[in-house]
This record gives sequence, C-alpha cells and structure tokens, in this order.
Amino acid sequence: MRKFGLIGYPLGHSFSQKYFSEKFKREKICECTYENFPMKEIESLPGLIYSDSEICGLNVTIPYKTEILRFIDETDEAVKEIGAANVLKIKREEGAVRLFGYNSDIEGVKESLRPLSGVKGGKALILGTGGGSRAVAWTLGKMGFEVILVSRRKSNGILRYNEVSSEILADTDLIVNATPIGMNPHADGMPEIDYSLLDEHHTLFDLVYNPEMTSFLKMGQERGCRIITGIKMLYSQAERSWEIWNDDRL
Repeated sequence: MRKFGLIGYPLGHSFSQKYFSEKFKREKICECTYENFPMKEIESLPGLIYSDSEICGLNVTIPYKTEILRFIDETDEAVKEIGAANVLKIKREEGAVRLFGYNSDIEGVKESLRPLSGVKGGKALILGTGGGSRAVAWTLGKMGFEVILVSRRKSNGILRYNEVSSEILADTDLIVNATPIGMNPHADGMPEIDYSLLDEHHTLFDLVYNPEMTSFLKMGQERGCRIITGIKMLYSQAERSWEIWNDDRL
C-alpha cells in the first residue's frame, strides 16, 4: 500500500482527501490511499513519517508551508526562491529517510491565471504574506507583473491594509486573496479593502476554495470585476503533486 496525505491545522476545510479518493476510484488506481494528518505542531512530522513506512508523499497546507523547509533534505530552485513548499516526496532506502520539497502551487497559479497569460506588465496586489502568497508572488513576477504585498503587520516593502489607498487600487489590475479569510466555517469574512473602488478593470482571484464563491469574490462580482475561484488552483496543484510523487526523475 502506498499512502499519501495532507498535513496542516486545522484540516476540516480541505477537499484534498475527497479529491484524491475520487481520483483513485475514477482512474482505477489501486493500492493507494490519501488521508488527512492534522498537526497542531510541525514537530510531529518526523514521528508520523517514521511510524508508517507506507507514507511516500504528503501535501502541506496552512500554517506549515514555510516552516516545513527546515525538515526537508533537498529542494528545487523554485522552492529556494519562494521560501515555501507544499509537496513532500519521501524516499526510503535501506532504513534511511530523505525528504524532498516541491511547490505545486506554482502550477495551480499558472493554470488559474491562464486567461491572463497574455497580460504583461500589469500590477498585482497580493493580500497575505504566507506560503501561498509567496508562490503567487513568485509566479506573477515570472509573468511580468509588478507585485505589491499587503499584510496585517507592517514590515519593509509590505503595506498594511489601511495603507492600500484609492490610488493604489485604481492602478491595480489583479487582486489576490492569499489569506484564509472567508474560508468555511467563517465564510462571511473578507479582506479589509475598499470594495467600492473596484470596477470592471479589476480581476479578483481567491485562493480559498471552500466555499468556492467567497464573500471577497461576491463583492468583486457585484462591482463588475472578473473573478477567478480557487477550485482550478486546487485541482491543478493536486495533479502536479501526483506527478511529482510518481516521477522517478524527481
């Protein structure tokens, strides 16, 4: 049996187990299971991996996408530049265990924003500075976007929400919610920006996929914005994870 799963905390919002379980059934993939492994502390990771030799791949979600790096033996250049990983590939040889880290969020962002692939030199406002935000910022940078980060906490080069002025919003093409705000069971929540300043030239992209139509996206839709839900990103990053786990070259 090959086991895969998701680590993070909490995990009640996640669709990953359902997605992979249905994938295994639909594609007749035998001898594979996918489980949720909720972890209140990331320090529990080695115990999980060493206690079950059948675990060979894990996805990583909130709040451990950056913390996971200190447990990884080897990463690719993208993970090093982003500073976050959401896929672990576990290799076991002669009793030794090595962890390899990758970031499938890159593929998720690319696929979600494919309708914007022809846009060059746009400006993007990314709400949040966690692991998901880092992957979004890195990918948008590769697409030619000028990126501004927004956080609840002030730091060098990062704006606070009350510093997002009308001028900044007017000059922004893409706004990405890379925070868990609006995720079930708190679906009424949304990032604190002035939605009255949004119009049809804005595109809103939410990494939250549960619910698919978040309050953030609803507000944008009411203002005539183009909206992109998080479902495409969920599916695309999950498929990339599966490719990584099954690619002997990685």
